[in-house]
Amino acid sequence: MSTAAIIAIAIGAVVVLAAVSFFTLARRSDVRGAGALSGETLNRDKANRKESRAFEAAATSGATRSAAEAEAEGTAARGTVSSTALATVDEEPALVPWVAPDPEAIGVSRRQFFNRATVTLMTAGLGTFAAAAFVGFLWPTGTGGFGGAVPAGKLANIKDGIKAGGGFFYVPEARSWITEYPAEALPVAQTIYPANVLTAMEEGIVVLSQKCPHLGCRVPECGTSQWFECQCHGSQYNRVGEKKGGPAPRGMDRHPATISASGDVTIDTGTTVPGPAIGVNTTGQEAEGPHCTSDGAH
Repeated sequence: MSTAAIIAIAIGAVVVLAAVSFFTLARRSDVRGAGALSGETLNRDKANRKESRAFEAAATSGATRSAAEAEAEGTAARGTVSSTALATVDEEPALVPWVAPDPEAIGVSRRQFFNRATVTLMTAGLGTFAAAAFVGFLWPTGTGGFGGAVPAGKLANIKDGIKAGGGFFYVPEARSWITEYPAEALPVAQTIYPANVLTAMEEGIVVLSQKCPHLGCRVPECGTSQWFECQCHGSQYNRVGEKKGGPAPRGMDRHPATISASGDVTIDTGTTVPGPAIGVNTTGQEAEGPHCTSDGAH
């Protein structure tokens, strides 16, 4: 499964979970529009309207009474209230038990709705990302890449490419150079290089990392001198990556390569073998023409 497919699955899962969370919370919120009143408020308003109508009716019916009659009724009412209050002042007030409000009647506030939606979406997003990363880590990749096994082609084609490239063949997927290793130099090389590097050298090629051992610059070839010459700080290496000059601490690093029975060359870019020490010169190659850089120049 490609990275693009994993990302697409993750985005789709987040969108679906977001939609489900939104409609679920919106349904439970019972929001009928901004400013909707609760049932308790509506009941209180209805009671207030009844009292107002009763007061208006009493006022209308008493409009024909005289002022003296109204005053007498008021005095009598106040006396009754005062005597009732005095009679009940010593009584213990009755405790009303607390009853939890009905969540369905209260509903979900706007703040609660958005808080729940935010938490749900964040949880779904993180969970989807973690699942996609887990699947991507376990799912085998269909093709190789740098840091693993990189197919470089047929051995015969690589040797033809070295000749066509003036002595150098570059494999961009492996970030490596391949050059020809002379058969007459193998007896000396077998006393210096490890077995995993010798496998390819015995087949007539050597795989060199493009990175300069000095400070990591990409080392280009020099067609005139037939050496590798770093443009950053002037380090120089012969055609098989053995140091000839400059500030580099050793020769060019190498990658092991395997060659199948059918001639397929595979470079192990996950393994880097440090280059040979200063002074190693198994081929005896000297510069074959003008240098592209000066020795040690910046």
